[in-house]
Amino acid sequence: MLRLTDLKLPLDHPPEALEAAVRARLALDGDALRAVHIARRAWDARRRSDIHLVYSVDIEVADEAALLARAARDPALARVLGPTPDTRYRHVARAPAGGWQRPVVIGTGPCGIFAALVLAEMGFRPIVLDRGKVVRERTKDTWALWRRRDLTPESNVQFGEGGAGTFSDGKLYSGIKAPESVSRKVLTEFVEAGAPEEILYVAKPHIGTFRLVTMVESLRAKIEALGGEYRFGTRVTDFVIETGRDGVRRIRGVETHTGETIATDHVVLAIGHSARDTFATLHDRGVFVEAKPFSIGVRIEHPQSIIDRARFGDSAGNKILGAADYKLVHHGSGRSVYSFCMCPGGTVVAATSEPGRVVTNGMSQYSRAERNANAGIVVGITPEQDYPGHPLAGVDFQRHWEERAFVAGGGDYSAPAQLVGDFLAGRPSTSLGGVVPSYKPGVTPTDLSLCLPDFAVAAIREALPAFGRQIRGFDMAEAVMTGVETRTSSPIRIKRDVACVSVNTQGLYPAGEGAGYAGGIYSAAVDGIRVAEAVGRAMAGLAAAA
Repeated sequence: MLRLTDLKLPLDHPPEALEAAVRARLALDGDALRAVHIARRAWDARRRSDIHLVYSVDIEVADEAALLARAARDPALARVLGPTPDTRYRHVARAPAGGWQRPVVIGTGPCGIFAALVLAEMGFRPIVLDRGKVVRERTKDTWALWRRRDLTPESNVQFGEGGAGTFSDGKLYSGIKAPESVSRKVLTEFVEAGAPEEILYVAKPHIGTFRLVTMVESLRAKIEALGGEYRFGTRVTDFVIETGRDGVRRIRGVETHTGETIATDHVVLAIGHSARDTFATLHDRGVFVEAKPFSIGVRIEHPQSIIDRARFGDSAGNKILGAADYKLVHHGSGRSVYSFCMCPGGTVVAATSEPGRVVTNGMSQYSRAERNANAGIVVGITPEQDYPGHPLAGVDFQRHWEERAFVAGGGDYSAPAQLVGDFLAGRPSTSLGGVVPSYKPGVTPTDLSLCLPDFAVAAIREALPAFGRQIRGFDMAEAVMTGVETRTSSPIRIKRDVACVSVNTQGLYPAGEGAGYAGGIYSAAVDGIRVAEAVGRAMAGLAAAA
């Protein structure tokens, strides 16, 4: 097949217009064009009065050689036409006949799932450990916090099958660059597990929480059918590390809260960004851990209709466009403020994993049909400037502001909230307006400066009017801000080398968001595959990838 790119069509074109456009662009008549397959569909809304779709398509033609020869003579055609890339995923290793211990994967978020899947496909029969519960039991525990203020520390938005990404917008796009075969592997596995087929070609694919639940179950069944073994309710409490005569530290196993030791020479650490006790254990055992930057801020909510109108003009409400998203950045007085994890047509959710603390996050269903748009509005912070002195100081920083938010919200897992107008004026909110906050179990109108650093308050006050100039109505007085957003990414990095191995502990493979190497479902899944490949090569006695 051949791939044709940059094919532009009106937003509301009829289905047959795509084939007609291909024929017109390539001057193909009759049976010369045999089939058209959509490879990618995006929309261009830079001009609200002229929103159009942009396609890349894979085409089957009667004479590929003649068409490629014509492209060789026509530079303009050559820029948009060429062979369809080979995106088939190929495993890098196969399990030897014997003489190896089963690898252990800690965590069943996107990174852990894909690491376990690829290891299982290569024949290594991984043991998969998760401190939380299977996804449906975990969902019940999560709803218990949202509905009854009943927190289960080992089973919540952060912990349990599916990881933090299960209770999110289910976005499957990222700024990372990955081999197209790996990217396709992630999306194809999701489709086979129950995701809509459109994620294979739309520019900004998403799934939504309800679909993610069934997909996670399907992926678990596949891993188990390939010889993988899941153990839920199993918290890793220690790591068995030996130093050999050569002075090299090596992993020899993991210990669980039940007192069991699982012997293994290969451990994938896909523990997520909230496994704070595991961070401490790794540091205590001498594994190299360093503090890394993250961000802190709030969730902001607007009526979705305001965002739709600002982004799409008269095309707001178009079925193909769906609920509008946004991405905002303001570089102000020494601090960057930006939107984070924007959830169109979604809700703000309680995302704490520890008693006596309040944490917010955003979530959407596939339909993105809820009344409000929400996003994190967060301020970048760095260890050198804001939490110096210790690799785990960022965890202490997070906990401090989460505890302040718990108190400001009333001490019952209600979240502190403030109207944008009051926040900009520097006065506490005593009531709310026309934008109804979606956070459950509820909010308490108050002053968000009680639970944010002074520099964050000042930076967000500076940024909101600037955002209002980019999206009309963004700084509307009745928009609601809910605090606090502290878990934008891991506060640490478990440093690894080019072979994905801990820089000072052989056999330990830091992976995904918790280790500081991903940010979101897609990038975490990609990193899980990369680390599984590294483990597979090592266990098969192959050289590491260049």
